[in-house]
Amino acid sequence: MAIRKLTDLKIKAKIREIEDLQFSPQAKNALVGDGEGLYLSIAKSGTASWLFRYMDHGKAKSVGLGGYPSTSLQKAREKAQELRDARTVGVDPAQAKKEAVREEKLQLAKAKTFETCALEFIEYSRPMWKNIKHGQQWTNTLTQYAFPVIGKSSISDIHADDIVRILSPIWQTKRETASRLRGRIESVLDWATVNGWRKGDNPARLKGHMEYLLPKVRAGVQNHHASLPYDRLPAFMKTLQSESGMARYALEFLILCASRTGEVVGAKWEEFDLTKGVWTIPAARMKANIEHRVPLGRRVLQILTIIKPFSGKNFVFISGKKDKAMTNMSMAMLLRRMEQPDITVHGMRSTFRNWAGECTEYPFQVCEQALAHRLPDAVAAAYLRSDFFVNRVNLMKDWETFALSECQP
Repeated sequence: MAIRKLTDLKIKAKIREIEDLQFSPQAKNALVGDGEGLYLSIAKSGTASWLFRYMDHGKAKSVGLGGYPSTSLQKAREKAQELRDARTVGVDPAQAKKEAVREEKLQLAKAKTFETCALEFIEYSRPMWKNIKHGQQWTNTLTQYAFPVIGKSSISDIHADDIVRILSPIWQTKRETASRLRGRIESVLDWATVNGWRKGDNPARLKGHMEYLLPKVRAGVQNHHASLPYDRLPAFMKTLQSESGMARYALEFLILCASRTGEVVGAKWEEFDLTKGVWTIPAARMKANIEHRVPLGRRVLQILTIIKPFSGKNFVFISGKKDKAMTNMSMAMLLRRMEQPDITVHGMRSTFRNWAGECTEYPFQVCEQALAHRLPDAVAAAYLRSDFFVNRVNLMKDWETFALSECQP
């Protein structure tokens, strides 16, 4: 096969020819050969780059050798010859280049710490998270538990014993926190691996790995949100109504609507139809990403009327005088001031569910829909088309009557 077919004059003439046609229907890319696998690829725009092309076990492969004219014809020939020589001793140039790029990334990764990668991953993921709180929650848990142990370690040097050191102190006592922390570390390490900054299996994976390195959680040990027994709720509501401030009304509203904290503090006036007595929470604000309608009882409508003069134009429950949503901690802090350390705000949903299950005859689906829960049976959920709103109007009316049974009418 003839080699050294190209000269600089021929190359420049070919590039000019292609540039002259770049805006015409005849414009197309060109591939011109120098011989023995060395080619110059010229795009319709006139940009050009060198390729070394060869066959490996019947499969066509190519390796880039640099752009022209920054990589000269002579230099391209020298690089091509080096690859030909490598092939004679059994080296696959394309695979060797991939390995070289991977090794270069791993060397660069030594300057990348776990903390650096974790913070980069949080910023990378932020647009995909539905709830803006997720980024702060990720930062808080990693800062508190992971960074003190592996924050300054190279991302390529994180091993299983590091993960065990992080998780062991909280694996039994803070089960939910530990589980989320492990998953977050695993995600950061997976992301770093995909980006070429580390290689090998993920040391934070649970299945077939961490499950054998961390102690088994005792059967039945699961940290649920502490809830108030429903028979104590009427007395609690009587005490709550003696409190003052916006958080007091927000907590009463949350209990009577059986809603989540985020749904209440993010509530906007535009979501309410006070005439029909309906609060429609848009899908974007719901955990299940499905629009949820809440029937509003007499006391709930009264609360909205009371706070309206002190509320914002947009947000229903605000902090201070600004039209800014109340913080997630406002109702929790109220419980502390009320000296109720044994219950949580979210646990009030369990109080409602236990009452509905033990003290009423409303169907399971109606009670679950009141909490905006997905049905555990995916097939049943797929066929379910109703949100049982009419039934839930009666359910929430009965709930309000029970909850306020010790309060003054």
